[in-house]
Amino acid sequence: MQDTQSPAGVAEAAVPPAGGTGPHPPRRSWGLELLAVALIGAIAARAWIGGAFTSPRAQEWVTVFVAIAVQAMPFVVLGTLLSAAIAVLVPERFFARALPSRPVLAVPVAGVAGLALPGCECASVPVAGALMRRGVTPAAALAFLLAAPAINPVVLAATAVAFPGRPMMVVARLVASLATSVVMGWLWLRLGRDEWLRTPRRAAVTGSRTMAYLAAVRQDAAEAAGFLAIGAAAAACLNVLVPQRWLHTVAGHPVLAVAALAGLAVLLSICSEADAFVAASLSQFSLTARLAFLVVGPMVDLKLFAMQAGTFGRRFALRFAPATFAVGVSVAVVTAGVLL
Repeated sequence: MQDTQSPAGVAEAAVPPAGGTGPHPPRRSWGLELLAVALIGAIAARAWIGGAFTSPRAQEWVTVFVAIAVQAMPFVVLGTLLSAAIAVLVPERFFARALPSRPVLAVPVAGVAGLALPGCECASVPVAGALMRRGVTPAAALAFLLAAPAINPVVLAATAVAFPGRPMMVVARLVASLATSVVMGWLWLRLGRDEWLRTPRRAAVTGSRTMAYLAAVRQDAAEAAGFLAIGAAAAACLNVLVPQRWLHTVAGHPVLAVAALAGLAVLLSICSEADAFVAASLSQFSLTARLAFLVVGPMVDLKLFAMQAGTFGRRFALRFAPATFAVGVSVAVVTAGVLL
């Protein structure tokens, strides 16, 4: 853990670990190209689109979609810039030196570290892999993986803006998310097996810190913007296209409401900097159900499962993701009962 940190070594956390040991190019992101194609198509079909959105329900859908996207975008951009800076500029050995030597104490300290180190879900997986390579106990690295995208200052500020007048919603999200990450770290420390976890091997990256930072920003921004659009569209559909009596029926059943929104968080895979605005728009549901949405989303979703399986192995992901879902929902319900 005392080796010299080179620019390439600093940049490695920003790039998903590869399966081999030799140099590998950064993963190609086509998000900006697809966005450009979508914009060109929208311009070409502007007349048809204009006619399609003349009905009151269509206009209401557009209003909800734009409101969520506009509110969330500044936090997505800020979170992307900060998470890329953390991934590229902070040496991984800093964590190994800062954490207690005893694993049972390193887990909560690593979870609390998420408060000071903003990072989206996409960035937290390769960073956790880099921590393991630097000698951090896997339980602590996994606690950081879950906590960083859920309790960092950008996410908490976005939650405060999305739920004005409800400061306890911010506190409840912080407490429930931190508790979930620590519990999962301790569970792995107690029940996890080495053969379930494939420690990612180092991916060599060439280039300057500036180029690594720009590459990380480009990739994270493209992915975050895409998932934000999907989440905003889904929320608009739920609010406008789904009959309100259906939503009220589901929302009126406490257990079903919590399960429905927790499952929705997994399917939507929204960036943690934007999910609070989607949750706030689902006003038919209780605060408990929406808290479950906010706790589960940054820790368990489809894109995270794929990234965890690719980085740490499928055997790990098949065990860790369902356990995190169950613990996250349980902790969210208990926290909501106490604080909300």
